[in-house]
Amino acid sequence: MTTILATHDLCKSYGTRPAVDHLEFEVSQGEIFGFLGPNGAGKTTTIRMALGLIRPTSGWVEVLGRDVARHRSEVLPRVGALIEAPALYAYMSGRANLQAFASVLGGVAPSRLDEVLELVDLAPRQGDRVGTYSMGMKQRLGVAVALLNDPELLILDEPANGLDPAGIVEMRDLLRRLVDQGKTVFVSSHVLAEVQQICDRVAIIHRGRLVTVAPVAELLSGRGEFEVGMEDPAAAMALLRNTTWGADARLHRGGLITRSPSGRGRDLVRFLAERGFWPDRVTERQQNLEEIFLHLTGGADGGVR
Repeated sequence: MTTILATHDLCKSYGTRPAVDHLEFEVSQGEIFGFLGPNGAGKTTTIRMALGLIRPTSGWVEVLGRDVARHRSEVLPRVGALIEAPALYAYMSGRANLQAFASVLGGVAPSRLDEVLELVDLAPRQGDRVGTYSMGMKQRLGVAVALLNDPELLILDEPANGLDPAGIVEMRDLLRRLVDQGKTVFVSSHVLAEVQQICDRVAIIHRGRLVTVAPVAELLSGRGEFEVGMEDPAAAMALLRNTTWGADARLHRGGLITRSPSGRGRDLVRFLAERGFWPDRVTERQQNLEEIFLHLTGGADGGVR
């Protein structure tokens, strides 16, 4: 598939401190790509280099087949970006805000304003002052600003920041509509449950280095473990830890997490029952993205931002 964005041995240091350290990943056309990492992991620095706002110390960022630092004037008109909260004029209407930002681009046809307002579901409220908008509406208007030039690549930094559950769903639906129109979306977010639902692939970085890049479905596919509900799970855990296949058995939220002697749930039930432990339930376990993230990054550095 066509590569839309790629980092090549990308490094950025501030003095002796590396913020981004030999970072390499690719984003393919038509996907929603999640970019994750703890606070201070280097995500915003990477995004700023991808937008040509700061120069790498070494390496380079390829956007739409060009080195963005050397070909900014060719590349950036084909890229839209929303970096954290959009800088909107609260006293102006939604449409007037778009017109103001369009003037910076040299003007946009009224029909394009209609298109983006319709796309972000703000056409019925376009004449209302932005100060009356909910946080979700403001975020969608910010995306509308980023879409004015009909970009091929959309880069969003924390688009769900501060949104309530309804606003998060609205943003999710919007991103899916954009991909259906053929756009590529690169999104940095700390709302991991939402990333799990919306993204095709994710890259996780920690202390400026790439930890993993993989399809979300592959990350969530599980480790061949089962969750067992039963009386006295602690005693069963002690038994399992004396086996080769159950050595990493552990308690989790009052239940028991373990592997099976054969990889099949019925053989785990048989093993436990023959030793006097009768399970109430045995379910194959899938990890969620938050568990994977915390495992890969050590749960360090103050959170998922």
